[in-house]
Amino acid sequence: MGGKWALVLLGSSAVLLVPWMVVLAMTLPGSAQVDNWPLAWIGLDVLMAAGCAATALLGLRADPRARLTASATASAAVLDAWFDITTAGTGAPLAEALLCAVAEAALAGACVHFALATDRHRRPAVGTKPSPLR
Repeated sequence: MGGKWALVLLGSSAVLLVPWMVVLAMTLPGSAQVDNWPLAWIGLDVLMAAGCAATALLGLRADPRARLTASATASAAVLDAWFDITTAGTGAPLAEALLCAVAEAALAGACVHFALATDRHRRPAVGTKPSPLR
């Protein structure tokens, strides 16, 4: 029963976000002065690195939770690519952002592939509990 309410909440949130996006599109300025800009970008890369490391470590232990970290890492890579492209200037900065986006898309694709892979022949690592994610 609890899962059904979570799905209703998610669906409602999707619907309610549409008018919010319209408000943002009509009211946000075209540019803004941003404090802590390097920290924001470095933080996103730290998040991706941590996701890659967690996925690798869990995956090497045959821990099914690696699929969860792979999914989260794919999301972070897509977000990074989106912000790289949408905040880049024209010319060389945009070309660099597009090149980075290709690498981030490859990372996201690898993570999604891993997260969706079904390898039922591997047993959980010693000391781990079976997971309902399998």
